[in-house]
Amino acid sequence: MPKAWNQNRKQEYYYKKAKAENYRSRAAYKLAQTANKYQFIRRNDIVVDLGAAPGGWIQVARKKVGKKGFVLGVDLKPIESFAQDYIKTIIGDLTSPFIVNQILEFLPRKADVVISDAAPNITGTWEVDQAKQIDLADQSLKISLQILRLSGNFFTKVFEGSMLNDFVKKVKKHFAIVKLLKPKASRAKSSEMFLLALDMKSNIKLVEKLSKENS
Repeated sequence: MPKAWNQNRKQEYYYKKAKAENYRSRAAYKLAQTANKYQFIRRNDIVVDLGAAPGGWIQVARKKVGKKGFVLGVDLKPIESFAQDYIKTIIGDLTSPFIVNQILEFLPRKADVVISDAAPNITGTWEVDQAKQIDLADQSLKISLQILRLSGNFFTKVFEGSMLNDFVKKVKKHFAIVKLLKPKASRAKSSEMFLLALDMKSNIKLVEKLSKENS
């Protein structure tokens, strides 16, 4: 069978699966597949979802953390509310100097996990699009370093390309384990990948520096 036919069939499969299982987006399976394999979201965890609209990843995180957990979704766009009182959503700009304080105001304690599926508006120019995606991932990392508890986990979307290696090296400075992954639900021919960083290290000086920058 032609590759294009197989790829279209795959995308149709996850689209229909999301509809049947009441997920808000097919992207939910990208998080679900990775979380099931690596168990980086656990019962009772506090999870912050950056770039959360329309809420598919929130739905996956909700099932993982249970009623005693907490999930906060953040996006520039309004997110349709959830019935559960342990799920909150806010409108927020990841590039704002006030975003960290805005997030912390809603958390009962520091987060156990930060996930980010934030994506730029695609221009069609590869170098520009990769730079924008890495910039969003880097901003998500900066936020994570300030809102995660010690030993917390971080999961973010990245694009393959010349800038990715430097970003991976940067993340490795702050986390004990760093992996680049491509879930089955991702398009095979897409440059989209995901970075999973486990067990955040202690770095008080960096946190203090970032806090001053945002004050």
